[in-house]
This record gives sequence, C-alpha cells and structure tokens, in this order.
Amino acid sequence: MFAVHGAVNGSFATRIPWIRERLGLSAGALGLALLMPALGALLAMPITGTLVHRFDGRTVTRVLIGGFTLALALPALAPTFGWLLLAMLVFGAVAGMADIAMNTQGVLVEERAGRPVMSGLHGVWSLGGMAGSAIGVLAAHADADARVHLGGMALVLLVVSQIAGRGLPRDERAPDPPRLAWPSRPVLLIGLVGFCAVFAEGASADWCAVYLRDVMGTSPATAAAAYTGFAFAMAAGRLVGDRVVARLGAVTSVRAGSVAATVGALLVVIARTPLLGIPGFALIGLGIAIVVPLAFAAGGRAVPHAGQGIAAVATIAYGAGLAAPGSIGAIAQLSSLPSAFVVVAVLTALFGLGAGALARASPER
Repeated sequence: MFAVHGAVNGSFATRIPWIRERLGLSAGALGLALLMPALGALLAMPITGTLVHRFDGRTVTRVLIGGFTLALALPALAPTFGWLLLAMLVFGAVAGMADIAMNTQGVLVEERAGRPVMSGLHGVWSLGGMAGSAIGVLAAHADADARVHLGGMALVLLVVSQIAGRGLPRDERAPDPPRLAWPSRPVLLIGLVGFCAVFAEGASADWCAVYLRDVMGTSPATAAAAYTGFAFAMAAGRLVGDRVVARLGAVTSVRAGSVAATVGALLVVIARTPLLGIPGFALIGLGIAIVVPLAFAAGGRAVPHAGQGIAAVATIAYGAGLAAPGSIGAIAQLSSLPSAFVVVAVLTALFGLGAGALARASPER
C-alpha cells in the first residue's frame, strides 16, 4: 500500500510539464495549482482519524488508497485552469487521507510484529515513487499522452492496491469513534518534531538544484545530481532505519539523525563547490529519513485512537510542506540562499533537542 501511494506521486510528478503545456499555464498559475494538493491534504487529514475508527480501518484504507489511485487521472483530464485547481485539490485531499489511513495500519502492523517497521514502510514508499517516476520518464520520453499514461497507471495501481489490501489487519481497539479535538501536548510536541524534519525535507528537495546553480554556478546536470543524492540518501536511510531504531531506540536514532542533518545543512551553508554541496544535501536526507515515520508511530501510540494521533501529527508536520519553499525563497530574497539554509540547520538541530517526545507513550485508555 505504501509503494502504491508512492508510485501515484512519482507518476504524477513526471507529467507536470505536459499538463502545463496543454493548458498554457504561466509559472505563477502552475505554482498556484501545485499549492492545491497541500491545501487539500491539510483540510482533509484531520477528519481521517475519525473515519478510521468509526469504520473498519482496513476497509477505509483500501477505499482511500483506491480513490487516490483513481484521482491520479484527474489533473491530466482537466480541460481548463479552474478545473485543474479543483482536480489538484481533490488529488491532495485523497492523498492526505490515504496517508493517514495507511500509517494507522502501519502502527498496527508494528505493534503486532513487536519490532520497528515504520521506517521501512516509508522507505518502500520512496521506492514506489522512484518506480512510478521511472515509468513516467519513459512515457514522457515517448511523448505519450498523459491522459493515457496516468489513466493506465491509475487502473494498474488500483488493482494492486485492492489485492494488497486484503491482507491488512483489523483494528479492534477503541470501538467508539473519537471526536475532533485539539491535540494533546504530547501530540503537539511530536508534531513539531515532524514539522522541523518536513521543513528541512521541503527546503532541500525544492531548492537543492537551484542552490547549486545560483550559489555554485554548476551545470543543470550537476545541479540535478544534488536532488538525486538527497533523495537516494533519504530512501536508503529509511530502508535501514528499522534496524538502527531496534538497536539504538527511537530517541537516540533521531538525535543521531539530527547531528547528521545539521552537519549537512552547515556544509551546504559554507559550500561553494558541489564537492561539498552534494554531500551536504545527502547528509540532510540521511539525517531526516526516519524522523517522520517515527513521529507517525509515536503519534499513533500517544492517544488511544491511533488514527486521531497520526492525523494530528501529520497535519502539523505537513504544514511545513506549505511553509518551507516560500520561507526559503523569502529569506533568500532578503539575504541569500546560504543564509536561508542556516534556518534549516537550526530546525534540524531543534528536532534533535525535541526527540524525547518520540519516546513510547502509554496513553490513558
């Protein structure tokens, strides 16, 4: 299910240029359209915890993941800019809700396995994204119509998700659905740890290539390698993260990641050559890799209703996805890109200081 979710995102990302060209969008219009998924997710995620506990979590997850796969076709089918905005809003809303539902299932699997698995699940999400983007690159290279490509991927991924969903566990805890409520203090602290990590992720992913081009004067190919290094390091960190957490514990692992990410961000700040800049971005990716999976797992344990806790943490943390790109751009406009990444270094240090919030909670039931 995580791989399917990642593949949907990876598939869509590769066809954004096709959608832009078809509708003749300006840079500003495209930026507004790309803001809509994050807005849709933030609006929809808070209610997902209630859905997961009002109905069978396994069924809700299958329905939402299935809906997300079908939503993949919507942006390419939009005939006008207005319809594109609506399609992107729906796409993001279903994506966010499916994210909460599948992470709630991940917490159940982790509890029943008796060992950490959340980092590995998020690592498989990254692998799914890579697979989806690889197919998308081939489709774009062949000049395939995105309506055909994304529609076909939607159907294939729908089938895969429904087959995989048969093996999801049932959650028999907390039969009474929770009401929407302001998150408790432990959940807020966990969410803020996730916020710091997601901010660093968004800033690095969106600005690393621009950083190498503008600050270091590299070629476009070399600049693109910065994102490759960042994404590969983050995926690798997640795939091995469960073994690290099993050996060191969640708090120590996150603190070690904080040190790596902060060193990476400071390398980026002082780097004037890609020989330092690319490893710096890779260290940021490695350092933040396990933070969000562990924050979701901790949020799911911090309250009696796992879905409600994960929804609250995700809403707080993913708010950074909205804040990061614009904040980095604003600081760079007022000062410089290296100065903007000082903020990233501060935030990566902060999630290490707040790592104690991820310790296993014993919620009142």
